[in-house]
Amino acid sequence: MAVTAEAGNIGWKGIDAILPGVDGNDHQLSAHCGPGGLVIAFICNHCPYVKGQIERMVADAAFLDAHGVGFVAINSNDATAYPEDSFENMKLFAREHRMRFPYLYDEDQSVARAYGAVCTPDIFGFDADMRLQYRGRLDASRHRDAPADLRRDLVEAMIEIARTGKGPAEQIPSIGCSIKWKNPQ
Repeated sequence: MAVTAEAGNIGWKGIDAILPGVDGNDHQLSAHCGPGGLVIAFICNHCPYVKGQIERMVADAAFLDAHGVGFVAINSNDATAYPEDSFENMKLFAREHRMRFPYLYDEDQSVARAYGAVCTPDIFGFDADMRLQYRGRLDASRHRDAPADLRRDLVEAMIEIARTGKGPAEQIPSIGCSIKWKNPQ
């Protein structure tokens, strides 16, 4: 079932956390914030929306890194009910898609709950002070292949944030599969 993320609470201070990564290290979210900001993307392995966008997400993360913007992805899905989203399968997914950014596991789902994440992908763009400036989509493709001339919403927003400290006035929410909660609230 497709879920749409709500508009972001612009200016909200991102919550810091330390989560295990598929690289075997623990990662503090704030440590990945660059001088241009940080993208935190809630994703998973099995969602068709993520699968349809992951190659562009990996490319966009590399592009943004060159502009001083850090990038991390977090999987918060219930791996007991959705074994494809297990930590071991996250390692395979990251390797298969050549993810050069940290892919982190939020096993107790506390980070997703703190951020108010609702879907995969659910993308949060922060300025250099970890203040939310963007909560929107990667691009308009949803889970389909994208034409080469597709507007890159996230990239454009984060370049603006890196340059001015502010996100775009118009932000189109992300849509994707619902986060698979262990104990839905």
